Amino acid sequence: MESISIITIISIAFLGSFGHCIGMCGGIVIAYSSTKIDNGWSKAKQALSHVLYSFGRITTYVILGFIFGFVGGVVTFDNTTSGILLLITGFLMILVGLSLSGKLKFLTSLEYSVSKSNLYQKTFKSLIGSNTLLSFYLLGMLNGLLPCGFVYVFAITAASTGSPLWGAFVMLIFGLSTLPAMFSLGFFVGIFKQVALRNLFITIAAILVILFGIYIMHNGYTYLTDPNKSILSCHI
Repeated sequence: MESISIITIISIAFLGSFGHCIGMCGGIVIAYSSTKIDNGWSKAKQALSHVLYSFGRITTYVILGFIFGFVGGVVTFDNTTSGILLLITGFLMILVGLSLSGKLKFLTSLEYSVSKSNLYQKTFKSLIGSNTLLSFYLLGMLNGLLPCGFVYVFAITAASTGSPLWGAFVMLIFGLSTLPAMFSLGFFVGIFKQVALRNLFITIAAILVILFGIYIMHNGYTYLTDPNKSILSCHI
């Protein structure tokens, strides 16, 4: 994994989390903050509950990254398939970037909701009604399974590494980069109601996603033209 990719992943995830992620998952954070957290709790315990929730999300992301990386490794037989996979990844990222900027409805078509399923509702109701610290972690894991176009981008990136470990690492970096926004939302809900601020973050994230998509497609092209290049030659 090249350093430019790591920096780009962090930048996109961090900026995007203050726009897209807060808009999509903010309702759940506000819900558990108002129902599960007792105002009588100490600030330390309240902070711990938010951290556990975020770590639950990140755990799910890492597992997904491991799975997608494994699948990517299985289907990546040679430079041709590696190049094609990266070209598809880059193209999808460009579509996501255009969707974030409001030019397409690509993300909304991906982000169908499973929250109306009986299994999800029963599990969510059980966890939201509990105030144990473990319930915050499990609720985070459950939220991590919700369909999200932004998560799909990095899951595809994880698959493009062709390695379970690097795939898990990509999703770990993604999850950690979204932690500041989702953690602070529980304490400073009002800040993120400012539409102009959210739109600014989304615009910057959209530009970065498009640029990263172009970069990934360029890498895919080099795999198709350079027989000595290997998708498993990752370095930091």
